[in-house]
Amino acid sequence: MPKSALARNRIVYGGLTLAVLLTGFVSRRFFGDYFFIRLYVGDALWALMVFLGIGFLFRQWSTRAVAAAALGFSVAIELSQLYQAPWMTNLRATALGGLILGFTFVWSDLLCYCVGVGVGVLLDRYFRRESD
Repeated sequence: MPKSALARNRIVYGGLTLAVLLTGFVSRRFFGDYFFIRLYVGDALWALMVFLGIGFLFRQWSTRAVAAAALGFSVAIELSQLYQAPWMTNLRATALGGLILGFTFVWSDLLCYCVGVGVGVLLDRYFRRESD
């Protein structure tokens, strides 16, 4: 059976998604004073969480399709930060809106998203190989 036909295990991907989410909160809460973690780690974890979440929802998609969707979504969210209409600013002022949409556009975030999705691709290949 080709790899693209192997369905992802929702328990594994759901657990990984939650673990990455919690890791992001813990890294921000306890290690947020460190420059590197504050600026880069959270964005990579966010993109990894998006990758895993898309893999959870679309179990039959190829790794390439999940990666493209996760990277496209992450970049679209980052580009949306250039749009500063009052209603969007108000949405970002909420806890959930701020977590999902972010606040300001930063070029380095795009690289962090690539790293996060890249880690997701490696995890996906590992877990899908294990299910053979």
